[in-house]
Amino acid sequence: MNTFDKEHFNVEVKNGCFDLPFELQPETIAIQEAVKVILKGLNEDINREGIKRTPFRVAKALRQGTRGYKQKVKDFVQSALFPETGLDDGQAGGVGGLVVIRDLDHYSYCESCLLPFKVKCHVGYVPSGGRVLGLSKFSRVADVFAKRLQEPQRLAEEICSGLQRWVEPSGVAVVLQCSHPHYDGFVEATVTSGSGGFEDESSELWCEFLSLLKFKLRRDVSLEDWCPFFKLRRDVSLEDWCPFVIENSSKVSDADSEMVAAVVSILKALGEDPSRKELVSTPTRFLKWMMKFQNVNFEMKLNRYDCKLKERKLSCETNIQFWSMCEHHLLPFYGVVHVGYYCGDGLKPLERSLVESVVKFYGFKLQVQERMTRQIAETLSPQVNGDVIVVAEAEHTCMISRGIEKFGSSTATVAVLGRFSSDLSARTKFLESIQKTE
Repeated sequence: MNTFDKEHFNVEVKNGCFDLPFELQPETIAIQEAVKVILKGLNEDINREGIKRTPFRVAKALRQGTRGYKQKVKDFVQSALFPETGLDDGQAGGVGGLVVIRDLDHYSYCESCLLPFKVKCHVGYVPSGGRVLGLSKFSRVADVFAKRLQEPQRLAEEICSGLQRWVEPSGVAVVLQCSHPHYDGFVEATVTSGSGGFEDESSELWCEFLSLLKFKLRRDVSLEDWCPFFKLRRDVSLEDWCPFVIENSSKVSDADSEMVAAVVSILKALGEDPSRKELVSTPTRFLKWMMKFQNVNFEMKLNRYDCKLKERKLSCETNIQFWSMCEHHLLPFYGVVHVGYYCGDGLKPLERSLVESVVKFYGFKLQVQERMTRQIAETLSPQVNGDVIVVAEAEHTCMISRGIEKFGSSTATVAVLGRFSSDLSARTKFLESIQKTE
């Protein structure tokens, strides 16, 4: 009988049913096993410190990031509809009843490649029936649909229809600004959806709504022209906004079939149907992205030179872009690297292409930012007689696509060797040079 005490069999009973702890739930276990297969396919040691807990962290992040499948709009809305006098058929005291909620930050997982993308949501609605919705609930409703595998247009339509159905206003308008990561930049798209009085995007209501969003528009031009956020950084349509759809979606090799099956099992564990037409190619696209961060061991051959002169000057290579993958959550982080070193007069500085190749080599791995910064410094150090400083500035999608959801936060890490480790004035001079380039 002692075998099943709290220490060994920790379950809760709700409504007469056993509720397993998160780590023992079948969905969590299935995702963990799938992640182990993927890590092995990337030539990683799943028992390495720092990666041992990665399968669990990935399972937790994915399930948390797709919790919308188990949520319902009515659960957030029904208790937050409040009576308000003066509302009659969409009017408030005869001066118009439009309510605008701007800049709701969310993230969602792209159904085409399983990477998280940023969403800035704006909602406008005209109350009716003598009631209004608590303002905080608009973010809750948007989150129900954002926390599912999505694409921008459907996300906008689902938010719009959800509010229209359960709030029953005279009309709802939704504008989403979405940003999808890619290793050479971002794809950006703005989409809209309207219901009720907002069904006609040329209506006075839309004009008023967009004016309150501070979009400087002219009503006689198209969406592409009046909305400054609509421009895509890559030549794509909204239907194919995911950059991994645009690229050649060739099948992965038969040797990777086990990895494909692992991603399929993840989709099932999240409550999705892998045979849904939008998801059929998702496993291969996800793996094509992941394989770019495969652990490859080869010696980087660099041409070393000697700095013999006493008079040396500070040289800098700044704003070198990089992409990497957090080894703790298998989520991308990206940013820029700045490198400073001392070079003797008359000697040729390091070529920028060489510094870029070092940054790229250490970036395209399962990484932590601190380690990457140190590795870049240690690799470049022999090329400059040991005096080098490296600063990496990055945004981490694991900071927004998990429970903390810290939008707009960034991380800076510094590695110093040689003179920079003891000379405050040298470090200060370099850091000031970075500020001038921003």
